[in-house]
Amino acid sequence: MSSSTNSETQAIFQSNEAAEAFMISQFGKSESFDINMKYIHVHNMEVFTININGLIDSPNYTRLLTAIQPTAVYKRDKFTSGEAEGSPKPDKDESDTSKLEKGQEQSKKESIQAEADYFFECFPFFAWELQTSKEKLLTAIMSGQIAFITPSGIAITADFRSYPGRNPEEPDNEKVIRGSRDGFTESIILNSALIRRRIRDTSLRLELHQVTEKSQMDLAIVYLKEIVNEEHLNYIRKRLEKIQHDGLTMADKSLEEWLIKQRFHPLPFVRYSERPDIVAAHILEGHIAIVVDTSPSVILVPITLFHHLQHAEEYRQAPAIGTVVRFLRFFGAFLSFFLLPLWFLLVKHPEYVPSFMDFIGLNKKTSIPLLVQILVADIGIEYLRLAAIHTPTPLSTAMGLVAGIVIGQIAINVGLFSGEVVLYTAVTAIFTFAIPSYELSVSVKIFRVLLLLLTAAFGVNGFFIGILGTVWYMASLKPMNVPFLWPLIPFFPNAFAHVLLRYPMTNDAPRPFFVGAKDRKRS
Repeated sequence: MSSSTNSETQAIFQSNEAAEAFMISQFGKSESFDINMKYIHVHNMEVFTININGLIDSPNYTRLLTAIQPTAVYKRDKFTSGEAEGSPKPDKDESDTSKLEKGQEQSKKESIQAEADYFFECFPFFAWELQTSKEKLLTAIMSGQIAFITPSGIAITADFRSYPGRNPEEPDNEKVIRGSRDGFTESIILNSALIRRRIRDTSLRLELHQVTEKSQMDLAIVYLKEIVNEEHLNYIRKRLEKIQHDGLTMADKSLEEWLIKQRFHPLPFVRYSERPDIVAAHILEGHIAIVVDTSPSVILVPITLFHHLQHAEEYRQAPAIGTVVRFLRFFGAFLSFFLLPLWFLLVKHPEYVPSFMDFIGLNKKTSIPLLVQILVADIGIEYLRLAAIHTPTPLSTAMGLVAGIVIGQIAINVGLFSGEVVLYTAVTAIFTFAIPSYELSVSVKIFRVLLLLLTAAFGVNGFFIGILGTVWYMASLKPMNVPFLWPLIPFFPNAFAHVLLRYPMTNDAPRPFFVGAKDRKRS
């Protein structure tokens, strides 16, 4: 590949010695063990190189260095640094100074171009880029590219990036019985390839952005150009431009709080997924995916509440089975919010209990108030979850058995809890675990506790006020100007039917209205 195709070849340093001095001023001299600076030969041209050892593909780089060493095929006098063959000589008899300077400037340009031509003639690699500024050069080096600076100061970077990471494997949070077993990793390049593998369309765009001042975090906005809503796309671009911070150490979660004005809202306004098939399905619907380097999960926007209640398993089964599974999941999410406050209400007001439900109540009363028992048991289950996260895997099962069976049974025997409290709290926890989105399940716990406190304080009125207040709060949310409860509020009958039922794939369902796709027809 020759640089002659690039008419803007320019030198950003006076020489490669000047480039070495600049890099030492930036990275220090022998202050970081992983910064590699040295001079090598591209056949008979001496160039200065710099790279970060841990971010490059060392075997392939070694093979390239072997191929560009001086050989008998190339004559040692083929290239002369700083002088191009056939460059015009200034006329010594020329008295016009401007013509002399013009000739020297033209000679220098041709010399730089000849040097670039020679470099690319002897450089057998395809992924290279001419750098036009020192800032861009530093960013490329910190991103894992290898920089080559020629004697005239031309800076070229070669993409030999090989980030440390793991191979694609099935994510723990989104397992399916049948389906693909590959999942996203911490590499943005690999994650982009997993999406490209599923959407082989020329309109698929992966816009690369770098945000924050210190970390220069790489992220890609992924969308279908022929489908995406330009208003949503421009919103994300503008929010990225407004990020003024030193780094996003928590990757996608930190980015979410900058993109969406989360503040102290407990509900999740974006959806995370670690499965390429789920992300590809959303992109085809007109959603926008944001892939953040170092994160194995991808952000999907815009979304509604019902996106957090969907799971890939529903689409890996027959439509009838998928519909049943979806109903069970919706019903479980409903009970995870209502069950404990409703049971507490019926225990405190037995006059509302029908005769065929006489089993509801406390068979054995304790000295501890019922509300305190429920709160302690609910918080205790949350501590069990936290302990399971921080406990090594071989010990987590034993810890769960000890805490759930031994401690729970002893607590009932000593009168700390009544058996019914343990039962209903445990059942509610199971329903909460059935929610596919971890972020939504945590939000449901918060709203459940608030509803329980309102019921304890104001009885029946507090119970229904809490429900209406929760629905009103959710209905008032419009992240990215999209109603959070769509298509329930505002009500779209056909769209809501597709939310409740798992329709066959042959059904000609248009793209969701709220994403604002340019073309809603899918087949």
